[in-house]
Amino acid sequence: MAHTQEIKERITSIESTQKITNAMFMISSTKLARAKRDLEAIRPYFYGIQNLIERMLRHIPHVEHPFLRDDSKPEEQKTTGFLVITSDKGLAGAYNYNVLMETERLMEGKANTVLFVIGEVGRHHFAKRHVPIEKYFHEDAVSPTRDMARHIAFWILELYRNDRIDEMFVVYSAMKNPIQEEVRVTKLLPLRETLPHLEPQLMAEVPQEEFILQPTPKDVIDTVVPSYIRGFVFSTLIESFCAEQNSRMLAMQVANDSANDMLHDLRIQYNRERQASITQEITEITAGANARIKSRGRS
Repeated sequence: MAHTQEIKERITSIESTQKITNAMFMISSTKLARAKRDLEAIRPYFYGIQNLIERMLRHIPHVEHPFLRDDSKPEEQKTTGFLVITSDKGLAGAYNYNVLMETERLMEGKANTVLFVIGEVGRHHFAKRHVPIEKYFHEDAVSPTRDMARHIAFWILELYRNDRIDEMFVVYSAMKNPIQEEVRVTKLLPLRETLPHLEPQLMAEVPQEEFILQPTPKDVIDTVVPSYIRGFVFSTLIESFCAEQNSRMLAMQVANDSANDMLHDLRIQYNRERQASITQEITEITAGANARIKSRGRS
């Protein structure tokens, strides 16, 4: 009976864990649905800003501005910034691992780097490896908001305007399809390298239009580009959040399936042990009764 009791306790333990994984699956599915709605809501704004910049730069292809500079610095003299988006907790499959490994690979090829980290998992990873972090954005991975994006964009733009960084990359995860995520690396600044199709040689192929920039092209760029950066950061935060919840849902589904398989095997094992125990008890009772009958017959 001791062995059957151990199996029963293990079944109870797995069932308790399964309740937690089921709850996490339901929570992630609810968060994913909400995040998808937010992503669909921001896309028209983001693409509208991007289209405005494209139209604007077609008419001023040679304007000089820090956001549009063609960086001709040698690679060993450049300072590269990385905005790395991770989650605040694990149990999300390879979501965090893939982003962190891709960031390390990119940093190996750069002479000077400045690191911005979103998410406790990313902060812990780089702190453990003694990699300096310029700015850690606490709690920004939990529930993305426009205020968070504005705060992150402010730090990026400040360092870029002050020539602390020469280029800026964003490393994040996005949903490739409902069952797969992929790591994306996007160059955010300088803008001409981010939007290579804005090169002057495309001017002849694009219909011209009357376009007035007031008070000056520089002032317009100073206003529009930060809005674009904020919109891009916000969209990547939401996309990463969607990928995180989707990855966690898949991980919890795998955990639930494994728990069901384990419970199936344990219940069969429990029933066999219980059947064997009952059979043994019946055999012992029958043998005892037969022995007693024989004992009475001899007496």
